[in-house]
Amino acid sequence: MQWSSRAMLRLLIVNILDREEKIMAEWLKTALIDIVELIGGGTPKTSKAEYWDGNINWLSVKDFNNENRYVYSTEKTITEEGLNNSSTKLLKKDDIIISARGTVGELAMIPFPMAFNQSCYGIRAKEGIDSIFLYYLIKNSVRKFKAITHGSVFDTITRDTFANIEVAIPDIKTQHRIAKMLADIDDKVENNQRINNNLEQQVSVLYQSWFEDFEITNGICPENWSYQELSTIADIASGKRPPVKSDTCNEKTPISIVGAASVMGFTSEANHTDKILVTGRVGTHGVIQRLNTPCWTSDNTLVIKSPYYEFTNQILHRIDYSSMNRGSTQPLITQGDMKKVVVLVPDEDTLAKFEEFAGSLMAKWETNNNENVKLASLRDTLLPKLMSGELDVSGIDL
Repeated sequence: MQWSSRAMLRLLIVNILDREEKIMAEWLKTALIDIVELIGGGTPKTSKAEYWDGNINWLSVKDFNNENRYVYSTEKTITEEGLNNSSTKLLKKDDIIISARGTVGELAMIPFPMAFNQSCYGIRAKEGIDSIFLYYLIKNSVRKFKAITHGSVFDTITRDTFANIEVAIPDIKTQHRIAKMLADIDDKVENNQRINNNLEQQVSVLYQSWFEDFEITNGICPENWSYQELSTIADIASGKRPPVKSDTCNEKTPISIVGAASVMGFTSEANHTDKILVTGRVGTHGVIQRLNTPCWTSDNTLVIKSPYYEFTNQILHRIDYSSMNRGSTQPLITQGDMKKVVVLVPDEDTLAKFEEFAGSLMAKWETNNNENVKLASLRDTLLPKLMSGELDVSGIDL
């Protein structure tokens, strides 16, 4: 009997669907609230100086609003006295934190004990649940969280939100295997990020040595170096509102929309295809993004182009953005003010040498960053397939 290609494809699809149904029948379907312990946070009184600047990390959403699996540092710390005299609590290693108010659904794991504020929930896996698997399970459910948030002024996640999200849980060995597959990818991403952080520090030290400490000119600022406005070495313009916006990257909207601090969605076309630097015009200030792939820069950004890319990047990291803020309710910086920032500009030969040295280091940064983009895309593609049982993980060694 001969099979047509269409019939074979139909049979293959049926077999895959049958396998998924069998697998999902073996997985436990339950409410998310049933497999976790939710922990509330709090804030010590800010009027009590003895409660602050201690040796206990105290988390708020600004500390983990990125793609990193673990959060290692916090902007603020509290004392033991602050911990004991407030409603904040300590999360343990491999607990999870999720932002629950305003910007909801940001997620991270805890590498060592940390306290946290009341705008977040701590999440602890119950017995029989792998903590790393739980992290990825919740990550896969973030859209559901955002779809059923409450609140008249701010989006808010409540305990009811966790009760209204149904999840499917495999046996513990399958949890371990799924967690390992996804964690191996994120481990590589975090290793690349550590290397890139080191490369950034090297370039920053190089800039300081040459243009702040004047070590290459015997501690003296040369006479042929001069103070000029930033606009003399860089073109500065505002971004624009995208023609369309989507929360997902797909065939119709494949281009990233770059906001003041990160990618904020996707659109149909690019307004930049060259190498640019982007910082916030409205909202978040001081985050510098390096971009060299097609993108759309939104209307809350400033776009900087310069033949002295690495030199300009270092300048942007050293600007006091708070001194330029014109916004009363929302931070605002104009391109006019940015153009007028006064900077020390060396001679052409020195600029060229710095670009060569710094550029060679940052080329490695670009390679690592590009690899991380591909790894993150792979992880995000695998995530729903693994959480649905579509992919067989029985062959993964533990």
